[in-house]
Amino acid sequence: MSTAVAKGPVRTAEPLGQPTAPQYQYPGIPTTCDGAEAVVHVEVAISQAAGAYPITSSTTMGGGFNASVMNGQKNLWGDSLMFFEPESEHSAASVCEGFAVAGGRVTNFTSGQGLVLMKEVLYTISGKRLPVVMNIGARALTSQGLNVHAGHDDVMSVADVGWGMLFARNAQEAGDFCLICRRAAEASQTPFFNVQDGFLTTHTVETVRLIEPEFMKEFVGDPKTKLTNLMDPNSPMMSGVVQNQDSYMKGKIAQRWYYDQVAPKLEEAFDEFARKTGRRYGHVEAYRCEDAEFVLVGMGCYMETARVVVDYLREKKGVAAGCLTVWTFRPFPARAIVDALRGVKAITILERMDDPLSTTGNHLTREIKAAFLDAVVGQNGQEKVAAVPRVYHAAAGLGSRDVRPGDLIAAYHNMIVDGPDYFCVGIDHPLALRTGDDPDLRPTGGFSMRGHSVGGFGSVTTNKVIATIAGNVFGKDVQAYPKYGSEKKGLPTTYYLTIADTHVSIHCELEKVELLCINDPTAIISPGTLKGLVPGGAIFMQSPYADPADVWKRVPAENRRTIRDKKARVYFCDMVRIAREVASEPDLQMRMQGIVLLGAFLRLTPYAKEAEMSDEQVYAGVEKALRKYFGKRGDQVVQDNLTCVRRGYGDMKEIPSEIINA
Repeated sequence: MSTAVAKGPVRTAEPLGQPTAPQYQYPGIPTTCDGAEAVVHVEVAISQAAGAYPITSSTTMGGGFNASVMNGQKNLWGDSLMFFEPESEHSAASVCEGFAVAGGRVTNFTSGQGLVLMKEVLYTISGKRLPVVMNIGARALTSQGLNVHAGHDDVMSVADVGWGMLFARNAQEAGDFCLICRRAAEASQTPFFNVQDGFLTTHTVETVRLIEPEFMKEFVGDPKTKLTNLMDPNSPMMSGVVQNQDSYMKGKIAQRWYYDQVAPKLEEAFDEFARKTGRRYGHVEAYRCEDAEFVLVGMGCYMETARVVVDYLREKKGVAAGCLTVWTFRPFPARAIVDALRGVKAITILERMDDPLSTTGNHLTREIKAAFLDAVVGQNGQEKVAAVPRVYHAAAGLGSRDVRPGDLIAAYHNMIVDGPDYFCVGIDHPLALRTGDDPDLRPTGGFSMRGHSVGGFGSVTTNKVIATIAGNVFGKDVQAYPKYGSEKKGLPTTYYLTIADTHVSIHCELEKVELLCINDPTAIISPGTLKGLVPGGAIFMQSPYADPADVWKRVPAENRRTIRDKKARVYFCDMVRIAREVASEPDLQMRMQGIVLLGAFLRLTPYAKEAEMSDEQVYAGVEKALRKYFGKRGDQVVQDNLTCVRRGYGDMKEIPSEIINA
């Protein structure tokens, strides 16, 4: 398999959560999956049931758990899994309450309005000391318009219900935190939220080390022997009873004893997890903060982007930059944050929400300001800090709005020039910072692909299949995701893929790409489609024409000039015809167009050759990946998809340079 595509710039830092040596007992099972799959991998192994009424973007978590139930899967202790889907999210939370009261280990998957609808029951669960774990795809609320994408409005709306709360940046952390939350919850008798960014993490395929079943079994133990049935008639007790003036306050304040256990039990879980896996977490991660003057603080996936921005600013611009990821929002790690930011000149707190009537800032900003106030006055015997950094705060990434390296660089520049206290990034608005420098911060030698398609062509799934093959067959680090919108309605869809030798830390839409795929023939008409194609890059496009000259003359003149200027190579084949000829089921003809792209990918990239794999070995890996996504449709559908891949590899043609340059 032949012809390499050019590769791209600037190194990335390895995330703290990655194992660095083989001596750990449980280093993880290498694979590719998204954040939802990483969570399901844990929950179907350790839980007994899920009570859920899944809402976008948590739906794939609920669906994955339910699929295991329908397939008769048992957990690690031989218990048959159960899935309860009542009539609403409020009722689903009540199911979790009832199952936990009876001494069962139960989970839930929810997002957005679904989480808010549960709020009444969430207080009850924590008040009864029930160690439920809920997995959240954090999502914007309908506070301006309906949006089903990433926002922290939902989780901040339940920050006062007495639950622990961890925030993951990527799929690896989402799976790891799911297990850590369970141990801490049961050790402290306090429920936990395991939070990841909706779509941006729940649906982004990455290279992940899944937790070994043996370690999960050891780490959390058998629920039948660990948990207490509060409804056992042989050991009666009262819980959740009506209390009047003489009793309620006594019980409420007495619960602080349990909450005092949460932080130390969580730290024990972090330490044991690190000792066995090599992946170390904590309440916060301070990255290059020791001598930093300017630090970004935040939660969620854009804090991985912040890490590579810090490296760029230090190495290319001489800025003493750092970033602080807050992993634990409840219990709030006030002292850890103050200690990490000691001596810093200025900080900017990024938040994926906006609460305009709170004039002191959004939730994380308020907490950090309060932490420094306590540190200044020396609360609870703490040493007083010498100085408080200048505090700036910003809204970023609301509703999955793209957060680019250039946006974060603008935030650092705002600190340096002492700009506005509050601002936003990523939009055109009087409060928004202007973006200047927006560097390419993909890993050194990284390869990126961007595709332009139409919903229903199967391109989004194809992108996931390619990532699976790049990770599981070729052994690369990957990150693949679409720009989700209304693709199911046949509207334009854009998808992205990066392949590298090291962890892919940037979480933003790809501007610089080595391969541009155009499944939708109308997309080539737009000059913007070719934006970001690197010099010497390649274009693969759908065309019903067999003659390269016929294909070329239908490319608009402006795009022809761009292709010549970039010295790009142009490839094509009739994906529509291939799908029509191969699909054994008529309803799959349209969806199978996208999978033809996989054949083109195998031919245009050097990974099979670099791995010294034969065609037979490659296609065996391809078939395995296809079974993951299409196996439920039967073997014939898998074989049809494999035939489309082979046809894409063999039928693809190149427009000769003499035609392009004529």
